[in-house]
Amino acid sequence: MIDAHIHLEQYDHVPERISEWQRAGVRQVTAVSNDLASSYRTLELKDKFPDFVLAGCGFHPEKPLPATAEWEEWKQLVKLERDRISCIGEIGLPHYELDHLPSPFDVYKEFLAECLAFASDLELPVALHAVHDQAGMVYDILQREAPMLPAHFHWLKAPAEVVQHITEAGYMISVTPEVCYRERDQHLAAMVPDEQLLIETDGPWPFQGPFEGAETSPLLLEAVLDVLAAQRIEKKEDLRKKTARNATRLYGRDQT
Repeated sequence: MIDAHIHLEQYDHVPERISEWQRAGVRQVTAVSNDLASSYRTLELKDKFPDFVLAGCGFHPEKPLPATAEWEEWKQLVKLERDRISCIGEIGLPHYELDHLPSPFDVYKEFLAECLAFASDLELPVALHAVHDQAGMVYDILQREAPMLPAHFHWLKAPAEVVQHITEAGYMISVTPEVCYRERDQHLAAMVPDEQLLIETDGPWPFQGPFEGAETSPLLLEAVLDVLAAQRIEKKEDLRKKTARNATRLYGRDQT
């Protein structure tokens, strides 16, 4: 299995955790970043676990936008480490604190466009945060700025029409453990073709339902595969291989 989106740098005791995950069949994780500091930490994890970590560097859109000096340093870091980086991410548009944004929303849109142009110049795929009302807007900006750029809409929450646009454009979509207990996620998952489907945890973000109180880790992906296999009437092992193959196709180029 490959966890297509996790914030690995937010975990403690990482070596012990990775050993446990590997014993359970987790082959790799795409470890994304939230800002300049976490981008450095993610790349340190890439140094320590080069075969396990697919490194992503980015600025989470629910966080304050970077200062100019931080943005310039981050770009230099990504250019320098480009051959060891699997994606620009996570990037996107804010949704959850729109009434309390530290910068105007239009500035976030402009920053996303800059990030997409930068990713396109470096020929790196993007991991996108596109939630509810902003999902269509992220898609539109991607189509305008870099329509051919490989993209992953992680933990997508979007109207059916937007999901259809995303799948028709060939972009990847991932589902989380929420698919095990939320009809919304189950309906969305059913719309994603096998060749565009990824699985993720967005760990350490906590989940509810059967996972209430449990630590989020790639170990939860087994339950995700159980639900998806039943929904699609496919063998679980076939779906495990397909989702891993999709993640490798998007993020898994040789970076050692």
